[in-house]
Amino acid sequence: MSEGKGYCLCGAIKFTVKNMKNSVEACHCGMCRRWGGGPLMCVECGTDVTFEGEENITVYNSSDWAERGFCKKCGSHLFYRLKDANEHQLPVGLFENQKNFHFDLQVFTDRKPAFYSFSNETKEMTEAEVIEKFAPEQNT
Repeated sequence: MSEGKGYCLCGAIKFTVKNMKNSVEACHCGMCRRWGGGPLMCVECGTDVTFEGEENITVYNSSDWAERGFCKKCGSHLFYRLKDANEHQLPVGLFENQKNFHFDLQVFTDRKPAFYSFSNETKEMTEAEVIEKFAPEQNT
């Protein structure tokens, strides 16, 4: 776990993460692809995330268990957040220093379209595996 800092495209929002992982995850779900035009490449940042310029953050309730935040000035995607746990996933491209990151997980791999593929060796999880892990009540 390490500390990280970053900001949105226009700089209206800056953030500090106290205990982030150094691994990058890709989400291939339809919502992430629609949100950003491709897979969401993000870093697991936990709950200790501080935002400066919070008045510029707009939050979209994207599901029963998660929400997505973005800058209302420039539109930068800021986070995917699990509501109950308050755990943040931040797009890797927002971080000032990206040299220590490594790509090691892909989720919703059964939802990935056929027109792209990553060559990295990563762990992979299907939609069912992700829902079972993060939203077990959705399986009932």
